[in-house]
Amino acid sequence: MNENTDASNSPTALVDADAQVESFRQTRSNRRAEIVEDYIELIADLIDHGGEARQVDIAQRLGVVQPTVAKMLKRLAADGLIQQRRYRGVFLTDEGKNLAEKSRERHQIVEAFLCALGISLETARIDSEGIEHHVSGETLEAFRAFVIEKNGLADTDG
Repeated sequence: MNENTDASNSPTALVDADAQVESFRQTRSNRRAEIVEDYIELIADLIDHGGEARQVDIAQRLGVVQPTVAKMLKRLAADGLIQQRRYRGVFLTDEGKNLAEKSRERHQIVEAFLCALGISLETARIDSEGIEHHVSGETLEAFRAFVIEKNGLADTDG
């Protein structure tokens, strides 16, 4: 290696151990939150579009079996995000509604960012589903600013 090259700035340099630990810790935390957010966002969408969110519909849309959904719904209820009513489906609590709105906003920002880069809407929708859970607030704000600047918008909600 050239003596004048700073190894810490090299893309192939080994990352500081503490930084790497924090990166992996954040990724694991994001994965756990991702599942919760996906369920909550889907429940909100089902309620908004059909007036109810049923366990069978959640399972079908997530591509999982109903016992998996039942287990997650118990967890979401214990966390105070949903209420289940016998023979009436699943409903979001105020806390669940707030989380759904935040998740939806993150998704819309990431999707708009990808579209602003020239990605097709179909691909942007698919990709944003994963990316939205793994970006920091700082990165999300940069995405929003980019979209606003690129599109000359006052807000990404419009």
